[in-house]
This record gives sequence, C-alpha cells and structure tokens, in this order.
Amino acid sequence: MLEGSARSGGQQDEFGYYAEGEEPSADGESADGDEVDADQPIADVTIDLTAGARYTATGKRKSAVARVILTPGTGVYTIGGKDLETYFPRHALQRTIRQALEVVGYDTQLDVTARIHGGGVSAQAGALRHGISRALIVAQPGLRGELKKRGFLTRDSRVKERKKAGLKKARKRPQFSKR
Repeated sequence: MLEGSARSGGQQDEFGYYAEGEEPSADGESADGDEVDADQPIADVTIDLTAGARYTATGKRKSAVARVILTPGTGVYTIGGKDLETYFPRHALQRTIRQALEVVGYDTQLDVTARIHGGGVSAQAGALRHGISRALIVAQPGLRGELKKRGFLTRDSRVKERKKAGLKKARKRPQFSKR
C-alpha cells in the first residue's frame, strides 16, 4: 500500500492522485502523453559533465558498427581521426548523426569520438546515431523513453543474406533449360 493512503487516515481517497493515472510532475503538468515538439530539446536533463566523464556505447545498423565515446567539450565530432564534414560530406547524413544530441540539447556541450567499420555511408551514419543515443542513456537513463519514442534506439538489423548451395545468390535460382 502507498504511504499516506487511506489506511493512515489521510484526506485522500484510497489511491489518491494515482487513481486518475496521472503522476505529478516537477512543473505541475500531467503526463497525458501530449504531442512533443520534435524541435524542442528535452527539458530537465542533467548529465554529469565533469572533466573526466566518458560515456561509451556501441551502435549498429545493417553491417556497420560504430564505437562511440562522449566526453564534455564544445560539440566536436571526430570520426576515425577526421572531422564530421570530411568523413560524411552529405548534409543529410550529418543531420542524421546530430539528431540525438540536438534532441537532448547537449549538441554544444559534448564531444563525440567514434570509430566506424563495415557497411556503407548511410549505414555508418545510422550506426553512429544509434551509438550516440545509447551513450546518452549510459549518461542519463531518464532519456530512454524520449529517445526510444523518436526511434533512435532501434537497431536496423538488415544484413545481406548468405548464399545457399545450388543457387546463384541467396535466393536467385539457376535459369531453367527445357532441353
């Protein structure tokens, strides 16, 4: 039973404000699942940005794997010893990579260092975003719900199917010859 419930003789009914399914929040608003603006950073996020903090995670998409390290800094991305604009020249991929930190509002306070291998450029960008998101959860577990709702924690597991014996590729059959 909850503390301060009807058993202790309080003024609330048996379950108090829990009966309505609403929990009180810090700013006094209810958690009804209102539509969240995708452009606004998540409020009330506190990540320990001490000088020696390091948050590591591994992100994957298709056959690409990204090992990510988040450290306090000025928002610099270093991927395989190169900066973000050199490694990923396409602006769409750069935007994909930056999404996770922009949603949280720490895009100018955390440096990203990563090593990526496997896959193509698009898969590598997705793996890097996945790794950044997972590192943010290591730093602040309260971010999991918001990042999951936006799809940043979903691992795209599509990989090339193996070739089977007697076939030309994974599923392609040899051409049929009647004679």
